Amino acid sequence: MQVYKFGGASIATPERMEALLPIIHEAKQPVILVVSAFGKTTNALELVVENACKGDRQAALKLVREMELQHTDYAKQLLDEQHYKDAVAALNIYFTELQWAIDGADAARYDYSYDQIVCMGEILSTRIFSFYLEQKGFVHKWVDVRDVIRTDDTYRDARVDWEHSKKQAEEVIGKQLKEGKSIVTQGFIGATADNNSVTLGREGSDYTAALLAAMLGGESVTIWKDVPGLLNADPKEFKGTVKIEAITYHEVIEMAYYGAQVIHPKTIKPLQNHNIPLYVKCFLDKNLKGTMIQNEVNSIFYPPLIVLKKDQVLLQVTTRDFSFITEDNLSNLYSIFHKLNIKVNLIQNAAISFVACVDRKEDKVEELMGILGKDYKVFRNEDVQLLTIRHYTPEILFDLTKSRYILLEQKTRHTVQVIMK
Repeated sequence: MQVYKFGGASIATPERMEALLPIIHEAKQPVILVVSAFGKTTNALELVVENACKGDRQAALKLVREMELQHTDYAKQLLDEQHYKDAVAALNIYFTELQWAIDGADAARYDYSYDQIVCMGEILSTRIFSFYLEQKGFVHKWVDVRDVIRTDDTYRDARVDWEHSKKQAEEVIGKQLKEGKSIVTQGFIGATADNNSVTLGREGSDYTAALLAAMLGGESVTIWKDVPGLLNADPKEFKGTVKIEAITYHEVIEMAYYGAQVIHPKTIKPLQNHNIPLYVKCFLDKNLKGTMIQNEVNSIFYPPLIVLKKDQVLLQVTTRDFSFITEDNLSNLYSIFHKLNIKVNLIQNAAISFVACVDRKEDKVEELMGILGKDYKVFRNEDVQLLTIRHYTPEILFDLTKSRYILLEQKTRHTVQVIMK
């Protein structure tokens, strides 16, 4: 059994969805298809959340009506008359659920409200995809992954209950696979024990694909993207990027940790633990070789692997009484970041100060500064960028930082990180 993950770009138009059919037919059957929301739908739903949480229900519903028209128009272009009617009836159920989520939105429970609304994007796209595959005679079962992936209640970045989810995967999906049916399901989402919807973090569809492969004994996972494979840098940010033919789990998890968007940071662990290879291939040309990711590769030479994180905030935390940043202070600081579920992208500490680089999520940063400010002096640098280069050379470091103001630099033998403006 193989797991294929299709992102929003691969189903952005009805024509692109139709073009996936040859890719699916060539897969070793049965296959699990993990599918994202249509391109830009998640961003649109985030606007719905913002309006709903600030009490502007009419603005939120207006956005939902526009989204409903977009999805039904998409289905109309793709489906015959009967399948279109069936699809619209199915979609109406979830648009009603979306309206209930808007009615229950509360700024005081923003993360909870976010997940109840944003999760709908994947549900809507997969329902249309399922009706299209049914129309084409492809034997499969549509599954609501919220019936499979059980998590805690850390909304927007939920932690998976492995044992319960594995049992559900075997019960809900495994039986269908044994009957020869493929599966269409969603990435990115799950549910708590109380059946509240959760999300697994942005780009979490890759993680879902890895989880299902590991839980169900998959032979491989393939992530289908609009690039020829895994590149050494984001081509939108850097010129002269090169494709990597093969790379180890270790290198990819390092890239993911430092913020590379091509693979979700949580994706690699279940694959590495079960020795399942991961392929990154191009849906625009299925004949391209792509990139293979596994435990070991023949070549140990890599080009510089470059990750740029924009929209960062650099915080400097200093003790008020000039006491040292010792184990007690560090433990207290780490616990504050952990409690607020804030990932620190870079840390450096000196005698009486602690420096942390974090993503600029204003609600989180303001709350963090309020708590830290009770016991420490806190200073912040806005609009900084964090550049990470694995396998760097002096030449590439100079080229990427020239004419930039360097706030902080950290180097190891293989990796350099620079905070700059």
